[in-house]
Amino acid sequence: MKLSVVAVLLALATPALAENPMVGGAPMFESKNIVENAVNSADHTTLVAAVQAAGLVDALQSPGPFTVFAPVNAAFDALPAGTVETLLKPENKPTLTKILTAHVVAGDLSGAEIMRRARASKDRYFHMQTLSGDALSATVRGNKLYIIDESGKASQVTIGDVKQSNGVIHVVNAVLLPK
Repeated sequence: MKLSVVAVLLALATPALAENPMVGGAPMFESKNIVENAVNSADHTTLVAAVQAAGLVDALQSPGPFTVFAPVNAAFDALPAGTVETLLKPENKPTLTKILTAHVVAGDLSGAEIMRRARASKDRYFHMQTLSGDALSATVRGNKLYIIDESGKASQVTIGDVKQSNGVIHVVNAVLLPK
């Protein structure tokens, strides 16, 4: 009886920590960096291959913090036929690097913070500059967060706030393309 009372008291005294969501069927660990977690997601194999081909692994393992809008494999599959294969060729590394860094913003921006900033702005968009120097905008439609690229294409955040040791990942359902 004493043991169960102690266990209950310990459980009550321990602050509840929100667990990271599973991504691509894999647990995401807050103690791991963006690359260490991404390689375990079955939904991000194309993104991981692209990050490796672009030589961005070391950059995304650095302390950051970074906010990454991470497209799923289906988002890459939705690009015109042959696009991914062409981008993965060594001679296209500069273009691939620009596209991938157009998915990364400096800082650690939670979904709630992005939504708050979008709702608070006059035009209802939160404007961000990516590591590539390109622009992204965030807006809220109903209770869903959308990220819009420079061409006006909207990508929905399908899994938000996946905390990393060097930032946060928001899973998106489309590839964000700079102009």
